[in-house]
Order: sequence, then C-alpha cells, then structure tokens
Amino acid sequence: MTSRSGQRQRGGRAAVTERVAGGLARLEPDPDRPRGWTLTLDGAPQSAVDLADPTHLGFAYQRRIGHAADVAVAPAPGRPLRAVHLGGGALSLPRYVAATRPRSTQQVVEVDRELTAFVRRALPWDAGQRIRVRGADARAGLAKVPDGWADLVVTDVFDGARTPAHLGTVEFLADVRRALAPDGLYAVNVTDGPPLAHLRAQIATVLAVFPEVCVTADPAVLRGRRFGNAVLLAAARPLPVAELTRRAAADPHPARLEHGRALADFTGGARPATDATARPSPPPPPGTFA
Repeated sequence: MTSRSGQRQRGGRAAVTERVAGGLARLEPDPDRPRGWTLTLDGAPQSAVDLADPTHLGFAYQRRIGHAADVAVAPAPGRPLRAVHLGGGALSLPRYVAATRPRSTQQVVEVDRELTAFVRRALPWDAGQRIRVRGADARAGLAKVPDGWADLVVTDVFDGARTPAHLGTVEFLADVRRALAPDGLYAVNVTDGPPLAHLRAQIATVLAVFPEVCVTADPAVLRGRRFGNAVLLAAARPLPVAELTRRAAADPHPARLEHGRALADFTGGARPATDATARPSPPPPPGTFA
C-alpha cells in the first residue's frame, strides 16, 4: 500500500513509498523544484524527474546520455527518433526525449511491473507522448525489437545497486547492434570504483562489437579515486567527440571524455565479457548513498 504519511515534509509535499518487486520504492520531493521528485529503491537513487520541466535531468550521468541524444542521434534539432530504453525507473530519459524531440516513438523495458505501476500513479506521463512500457527482462525485451529499428538504445538497469551480468556481454551487445539503425547510438550507464576492473572490461566488451566508442565520467571516477557512474557511447559510425567533450566539460558536474587510442589504452588489456564469463557490477561501498 502506498504511504503518504511521509517523513520529512518538503514544501507541503510528503515522501511517497511503496513496496515493489525490487524492494522499497520511495519518491522524495525535490526541495528546489516544486514538481520535482527523486526515486530511490532500497535507498539507491534511480531517477530524478521534474514534472514541470522534463528537460531537467537531475543526475549527471543522465545529462551525459541526454547530451548524446541531442547531438549524436539524428542531430537535426527536434527531429523525432525511435528509442529503446532498457530499464525504466521514473522514465527520466524517455520524458526528456519526448520533450526535446516531439513525436518520437519510445519503448521502455522494465522488469518490475509494480514499480512501473507506482510511477504511473505518482508521476503520470502524457499518453500522447508515445512512450510504451513493457514488463519484461531487458534482454528479452530487446530481442523483440525489429532489426535496425532503433535510433537510440539506452541501458540503465540495476538489480538493487548492481547491473546484472547478462546485460554486459558480447552476445548482448551484438543484439543491441542488431536492433540499431546503421547510424544509431548505444548508451549504457556503468558503475564502478577502484580498481575499475569492471569498467575496463565493459569498455573492452563494447569495443569488441562497435568500431566507435567513447566514455565520459567524472575525472575522479576515471582516475580510480572513487565509486561512481561512467557513460559509454557506441556507434557503427563516427561520434561527434568534440561536441560531446565540450558539453561534458560545461556540465555543472564537469566530466572527462576518453576516445580512440587513449580509451583503448585505458582498458589495460581487459578481456571482453561473454555470457559464460560475465559478472555483475560491483556493489557500491558502504555509505555511498548516505
């Protein structure tokens, strides 16, 4: 049952909680945005949404994916696109694409149907936005996407605070490439910390399938100084690296972008992950979300 008694009233709004398949979902009001909310699942941040301004992306890694959707996919301003989002949360990125590229057609694959129902009730989206949410495992949902259909595929899936192993393999990436249009873009949110073994392996995995890859993240994350998010972008054609670098540097939380030889060197000889060898992403250190 949804609880609206809510500890910590903010601006007259109370937190909203509900038990879903993946744990305790909580929507916390944003003190700086009258219609802004942050979704957490068992305390781990999942999404930030502003119902009044869906172009506002509250998490730095989501803004980096948003930059890619702006300039690396069908770059004509406002041109509609076809997007597949593996992992739904509160639908921050689908709402962003719907606002910045009206008439886009988007499929969201979210395994936790109870979470989707909770978000739909608490943070409804416009039925005319062409956002369809399917209740399925991400990989099974991707398998149903027609060949060459998607301009953009985004993977942002967590089981608790870890990415499932089967969504970071050569076989999975081959299916991503199958679903993408020839000039389409793949974006994936990867979390890791020192010594960055998981991130290096994920870069090697993406490089085994796509000829063009870059990574953008907080410099401290790329230096192995702290746990955090890194966004990998991949395509079968050249990426607008200069523009992505500029946007990453100008972000409120500036990021560094690596590409080409520097990125290959960063992998340090890591081997691509396969369905037989892949492991989930490492758990975040204690206190990461405190």
